[in-house]
Amino acid sequence: MPPPRILFLDQSGALGGGELYLLDVARAYANTSHVVLFEDGPFLDRLRAEGVSAEVMEVGESVHAVRKEAGPRALLSALPGLTQAVCRLAHRARDYDLIFANTQKTLFMGGLAGWWSARPVVWNLHDLLSPEHFTATTRRLAVWGANRLASHVIANSQATQRTFTDAGGRLPTSVVYNGIAPAPFRAVGPAEVAHQREQLGLGAAPVVGVFSRLAPWKGQHVLLDAVATLPNVHILLVGDALFEGDDAYAAALRRQAEEQGLSDRVHFLGFREDVPTLMRTCDVVAHTSVSPEPFGRVIVEGMLAERPVVATRAGGALEIIDHGATGWLVPPGEASALATTLRDLLAAPDRTRSVAAAGRRAAEARFSPTQMLLGIDRVFQKICPTSSPIPLPDSVCSSDHVCKQT
Repeated sequence: MPPPRILFLDQSGALGGGELYLLDVARAYANTSHVVLFEDGPFLDRLRAEGVSAEVMEVGESVHAVRKEAGPRALLSALPGLTQAVCRLAHRARDYDLIFANTQKTLFMGGLAGWWSARPVVWNLHDLLSPEHFTATTRRLAVWGANRLASHVIANSQATQRTFTDAGGRLPTSVVYNGIAPAPFRAVGPAEVAHQREQLGLGAAPVVGVFSRLAPWKGQHVLLDAVATLPNVHILLVGDALFEGDDAYAAALRRQAEEQGLSDRVHFLGFREDVPTLMRTCDVVAHTSVSPEPFGRVIVEGMLAERPVVATRAGGALEIIDHGATGWLVPPGEASALATTLRDLLAAPDRTRSVAAAGRRAAEARFSPTQMLLGIDRVFQKICPTSSPIPLPDSVCSSDHVCKQT
């Protein structure tokens, strides 16, 4: 029996955390499956470079315009384009055993296509269905669509799972954590770190890094406020504006750095391919989201880089970090608490090295690509019991897919 044939759906052409997650999954099923994206971008090129069959399906501007904060009017205006796209997806889905919807937008479109083509739908939920992230309308629509159109929900954390069930979700759900390969972080040695510090003009200064797209809820402004009280500490902001409205925040961060006298200590690096090296260059990796994070991929990456990680005490971060044992947690949005923790960590390198080493061991044990794929495949086997389990080659454990932006 072959592995299940899967039609993967994703709305974005950008290389965000959800897309890199899908890249690892789709690559494992590349021999029997296909990916449909709703917009062009580097994600399409990356999929094809990895040997994954993929295409872009045009869905119309009205569908693209529907965001997390959308109201009823925007949703109604998207119906004509959505209907046409659903027809095309339903026709394509007849060649596959199941549909895997990787986002909320693809849940609705993939769910209707699954109903039309009599194919089961698995929704991979990457988001907290909470007021901080979604309007009441989009939350209700997501839960309605899942309950009526999907067969199973895969949540990326227990926090994400709870928001689904608390919002009225009645489907079977499974928690499958993201899997991130440690090999790229292990490969970075002292010479690469020294070269990076020289390139960035850091000298021997202490460095704190944030690895995330620039967006208000990601909280980079909190780190700037904290470091304004810490002389000589440099900041690496790795990531850039990605979605509508983020450009204004990125500009505000630059103004904030200038007004606080930090321009020579804040390095806006944009999106980078060399994340493992940059993380290893940091003395501390900070996660500064002011709203709860569904999972926290960059938290795990910082742990794999064997760097002290400070994260906000909310959402998925609570499932990743054991405070004081594998990393540190601080209240979201509190610059003074973050500054105090950073000051303490930078002043006690021996203790932080010990905790960072424990964090690396915990991350490798709990968040491996193999465990992620096994968890996903267990769900697929329940839905398609006549298919065979997916083979897991050794190369799965040496994946080089590292998140650039989340």
